[in-house]
Formats: sequence, C-alpha cells, structure tokens
Amino acid sequence: MTQDDVLFGYRLQLFDLAGRVGVSEACRSFGVHRSTYYAWKRQVDRHGLEMLRPRERRRPRMPNQLSPIVEQRIVAFALAHPGLGPKRIASELARARWGGIAVSPNGVWRCLRRHGLNTRARRLSLVAGYRAPYEPPRVPQPEPHIEVERPGELVGFDCFYLGRLRGSAGAIWQLTAIDVYSSFAWAELVVCKQGNPTMAQTSKLAHRVAAELKTAGWQLERVLADNGNEFRGERFHQTIERLGARVTHIHAGRPQTNGHVEAPHKTILDECWRPAFARHLYPRYSALSRELERYLNDYDFDRTHHGRLTRGRIPASRSPSTLGGVEERHGV
Repeated sequence: MTQDDVLFGYRLQLFDLAGRVGVSEACRSFGVHRSTYYAWKRQVDRHGLEMLRPRERRRPRMPNQLSPIVEQRIVAFALAHPGLGPKRIASELARARWGGIAVSPNGVWRCLRRHGLNTRARRLSLVAGYRAPYEPPRVPQPEPHIEVERPGELVGFDCFYLGRLRGSAGAIWQLTAIDVYSSFAWAELVVCKQGNPTMAQTSKLAHRVAAELKTAGWQLERVLADNGNEFRGERFHQTIERLGARVTHIHAGRPQTNGHVEAPHKTILDECWRPAFARHLYPRYSALSRELERYLNDYDFDRTHHGRLTRGRIPASRSPSTLGGVEERHGV
C-alpha cells in the first residue's frame, strides 16, 4: 500500500461519515475545511469516487531552464576538467570546439550544484573515487606533542619583525623566548642597524633567560630555535654551551615545530602591538618598550593560559618558586 492509497482511503472515510452525521461534523472530525470538501464533492458528482485519488503532479518546467543535453555537456566537461571553475567552464563551452554552448557562469554553477559538483573538492573527489582503489579508513594517529617535565628543560627562541620607527637607527625586532613547560615568556625590543638581529643580541637574551631561571631554582637545559643567522652562528652556540645547555634547530620549512613561540607572537601582536600602534600617532622605541614590559607583566603573572600544559593556570604558578626573581624585577 502506497501513501496515495492511504490518502485515498482517508478521503473515502470522510465522505462516508459526511453521509451519516453531516458535512460540518465530518469535516471537523477529519480536520478538513468545508470548502475543500465541497470542491471534492463537485468532482465526485461529475466523475465518481476515483477523483479522490491524489493526482500525480509533474515537475514544473521553468522557461529558462537548461535542457538535459546542455546539462549533460556541462557535467561531462566539469568532470573532464575538475580544476576549472564555473567562469572558465562557461567561456570554454562557448568556443566552437566545444559546441558553442552559450551559458552564463552562474548557470554553470547552478547546474553543477544540482548534481552535487559545485565545488572543486567534490569534483576531484568524484574523479579520484573512480580511479583510486578502495582503502580502509586509517586509524587516526595521536597528535605529536613536545613532552617536558620541568621549567628550563626546553626554551624556544624566535624573532618577530616589528617595523621601522621614526627616530630609530634601524629596524625594530622583537626577540622572544618562552619556557615550554610553564609558558613563561621573555621578550625585548632591539634596534637592528643591519636589518636583522645579531648573535650578540640573541646571546644577551639567552643570558637573561638562564639567569632568571637560575634565580628561580631551575637550569636552562636546551634551546629550540630556527635556522636564522642569529641562531646558527658560532657565537650563539658558544653562549649556550657556557650556560650549560645545548641548541636544537628545527627543520627548514617547519616553523610549527617551534609553535610554542609562534603562538605567543600572534597573541602579543593582537593584544599588545595593534592596540599600541592604534593609540600612538607616532610610536617611539621607548614607548613601545614600556608597552611590551607592561604586557609581559600581565602575560606571565596575571593572565590565565589555556594550553595543553597550563590548563587555565598562570605561567608563573607552574613553577614552585614562581620565578621569584622575575617578580621582583617586574615589581609584582
């Protein structure tokens, strides 16, 4: 029994009840308006009870709808050239070599959407599905993380270009270091007359990080940095060795390996530098240095972090000594 048969029986019961208890009561019981009942009754009186069967309604045809042949040509061309977009497909089909089919880019896109091929990814996946053999779904691998157990075990170093300021003798760079275990950050602005930071400037930051970790009762053990000249040079390596640590360089083209520093760079850019440049009409080096020092004081000693290791805690609280020497330096 189909849905149409059920509806036909429902209407027959309506007419049967209307003959026994009246039209108003029957329509009220079946939830049908009386005008609908009388419209059906006129057809029944003229053509019989078969007129109560639902009539099949053919799909409406729009006057400007593409013909089935044109749709087939569009779909075939899109699958043969899955990398082309609607605009390019429309221009190619208009050429004589493809039949001179005149269709707008919007018409091409709507045609592809009706067939589920309106994105390049869907077309490529359909083509690959016909060519590639079936492979069972892969078991997702655990996301790789850098595991550390104590402050100072791994400290990431990186540089961030800030720009050129009025009155400065060179480019302004931000040198950043962050302890992977606690997310405690060190950062300072330097003026680079030759355009890029020098090994002397990065070595100075390394001395500062090692001294403050030692004051808090921890030892700088390993430094993670990229392959810039300021970190690859012999002077920087000698400085780290004298501090009792070693240097590890990330692979070229893999900045995400040092993501513990890349992420704070974006945070500092959004929360410190952009508001600072909006407040200062002509930002100065000294003013920006104060802005950075004020922000880092909040970043390390007051701001809660929601990383995998911090989990809503403050970076300074991740160390039992809470980096007390740094607190005194910042006046916290």
